[in-house]
Amino acid sequence: MKILISADMEGATGVTWPADVLPGGAQWERCRPMFTSDVNAAAQGFFDGGADEVLVNEAHWTMRNLLLERLDDRVQMLTGRHKALSMVEGVQHGDVDGIAFVGYHTGAGAEGVLAHTYLANSITGVWLNGVRASEGLLNAHVVAEYGVPVVLVTGDDRTLDDARGYAPRAKGVAVKDYVSRYAAVCRTPARTAADIRAAAREAAALAVRHEPVSGGPFTIELEFDAEHLAGAATVVPGVVASGERRVAYTTETMYGAIRCFKAVTTLVSAAVEEQYG
Repeated sequence: MKILISADMEGATGVTWPADVLPGGAQWERCRPMFTSDVNAAAQGFFDGGADEVLVNEAHWTMRNLLLERLDDRVQMLTGRHKALSMVEGVQHGDVDGIAFVGYHTGAGAEGVLAHTYLANSITGVWLNGVRASEGLLNAHVVAEYGVPVVLVTGDDRTLDDARGYAPRAKGVAVKDYVSRYAAVCRTPARTAADIRAAAREAAALAVRHEPVSGGPFTIELEFDAEHLAGAATVVPGVVASGERRVAYTTETMYGAIRCFKAVTTLVSAAVEEQYG
């Protein structure tokens, strides 16, 4: 049994503030061990449950945040940016039986600690076929095309509410409870590690590949906080204006949809100026 862990940081133990997740600062350095603890606990739980292999895909920001030297020696880690499937890179090779979303968060425009979708502030909403979409929802549709179930989700309590919509059978662990976008009631690392390890052990039984699910076509609509960002997004072929500060595009596969999403967010990021967005 092979498990893929997609590891994001905003939903990690103790994280509540932008400085906690922005690489290079003192708070980021402080939170890296707690992020690593969450991921390590999940990996150890999957091994407890019978996994033969666990691959961790770094999925936050520079994708160089986890402390490899603190991971269980049985774990392998895929780190670094510019990967074909970004947050769920590794699922496409046909050997993954289940995937865990560790340290995930809610989407742009929703309640949740550090809620966003790919870009911290420029994107104010994302909809997939009319449903407000988080990164978890988008990635769940991607992995479904490869026959891989989502078996574990960790993050704040609002993230678990979100996950029930896209992975109702998955085990869930709330490492903190939402108070505001920048505040939460947090459990200690020792407690969350124990909870995550226990849930991952149970989640291993859910790691059974299924027939690939092709749910297309997929229409993705994005809303931005400034009109010029919508204009920048329409440089991508197939992306068209759909309303004030909004663009949309349609693809037949979620593979195509997520790659187009990456192109749009890359262009939009380049169009943001420091003072006026």
